[in-house]
Amino acid sequence: MQDTPDLLQRLLAAGFDFVILGGVAAVVHGSAYNTDDLDVAAVFTADNMARLLAALRPLHPRNAARPDLGELDVTPEQLARHRNLYLVTDSGRLDVLGEVPPIVSVAEIDSAAEKVDFLGATCKVIALDHLITIKESVGRPKDLLVVAELKAIRDRLRNAPRPPSGGDSAA
Repeated sequence: MQDTPDLLQRLLAAGFDFVILGGVAAVVHGSAYNTDDLDVAAVFTADNMARLLAALRPLHPRNAARPDLGELDVTPEQLARHRNLYLVTDSGRLDVLGEVPPIVSVAEIDSAAEKVDFLGATCKVIALDHLITIKESVGRPKDLLVVAELKAIRDRLRNAPRPPSGGDSAA
């Protein structure tokens, strides 16, 4: 069973540096579609992977493609050589992406990310335009449904009346 709040809280408590992507990011931006996993973008350095392992060890992380191999038994340095990690934990599925086509750089995603309060913590969430670009490039029917909804949300936000700035002009 997916327990995204638990996964997020553990990642944040361990100091793992990441940006929320995918369906959870879509929900943060206002999507009504549900998701069955947590996707994050992260830089694959030994230090960041050590924090990821510290967060996940109590949840018995396993390779999602080969859970039969048992719990991950790797060093942070070994994980840092990967491009992406697809994991299953006791709290659900977690995909950690070091590459997010068509936006190649995790640094680009991170620099444009929005900081939001979500589930009682401050998290970095991929910018709405980047999320739309990625979901369009994936092209699966379910992603294209979310793209249409996200574009409508973006249009509504762009057309929303802005509060007056500055002082009272009626004086």
